[in-house]
Amino acid sequence: MKRAVGISLRSSKRDKKVIVNLNGVDIQVERIGTDGDVAKARQMYLDLDGKVDAFGVGGVDLYLRLDQKEYPLHAALKLVNGIRQTPLCDGRGLKHTLERRVFELAKPELDDVRFKQAFIPVAVDRLGLAAAVSEVSERTVFGDLMVALGVPLPVYGLPAFKRVARVMLPFVSYFPMSMIFYGSDGSEHEPRYVKYFEESDLIAGDFLFMRKYMPRNLTGKTIVTNTTTEDNIALLKERGVKTIITTTPRYDGRSFGTNTTEAMLTAYAGKGRRLTDDELNGLIDELGLKPTVIRI
Repeated sequence: MKRAVGISLRSSKRDKKVIVNLNGVDIQVERIGTDGDVAKARQMYLDLDGKVDAFGVGGVDLYLRLDQKEYPLHAALKLVNGIRQTPLCDGRGLKHTLERRVFELAKPELDDVRFKQAFIPVAVDRLGLAAAVSEVSERTVFGDLMVALGVPLPVYGLPAFKRVARVMLPFVSYFPMSMIFYGSDGSEHEPRYVKYFEESDLIAGDFLFMRKYMPRNLTGKTIVTNTTTEDNIALLKERGVKTIITTTPRYDGRSFGTNTTEAMLTAYAGKGRRLTDDELNGLIDELGLKPTVIRI
């Protein structure tokens, strides 16, 4: 049996292990959280290097991609320095393939959708999703400067956001771990940026930021996010959400992050390296992977 292990700096409360069968190939997919313990996570990578088929790197990105250029996050790369054998998947491949195609792949269940306004609390690490959201929304509001940097300025529209990102990413590349890892499972709740949540009929991005900042009333809204547990789905139902779209498939009641899902596909492919965007798109089609749509 092949094995894909996602090691996350985030909460161990969200840990999960399942066996997924892909075209007759059994893959043990496991997510292990280390509750912000960088040394523990690093030791796990070193101990399992060469013993598992693929790693998912969770809680931080190793690189941020803007169009065709990738910016290394040097503090995150120190976490996995010395890993020689097992491929490292931080999810950026699926963020630019599966997430970029989220509305295309979900179309059989959604039909054609249009939104008046979308709010993405943090988009810098999910520009594939940002592009997909922008195509189905009359206006898109990006909250990166507010949420990630504390600068009270929303950015309107994908072209403007890319201009901001192009200036910021060379500096972000050298941010310390304390600035690129937010150290939270989002269990605390402090509503902020409520105006943008309330004005938007589509909210998209990492569930961590949604859970932390979203208002108590989300009646009628559509949520597009990545990793959700059964408790997360129940919470969104309580808040009045109309439709929940998770960009990765659900297994045994929960979806895994793009990093662990990409590790699963990398283990399945058996090439001993990260997969290219073309290879990932090919596997998405071959295996019939698609987002999960929950209508409430």
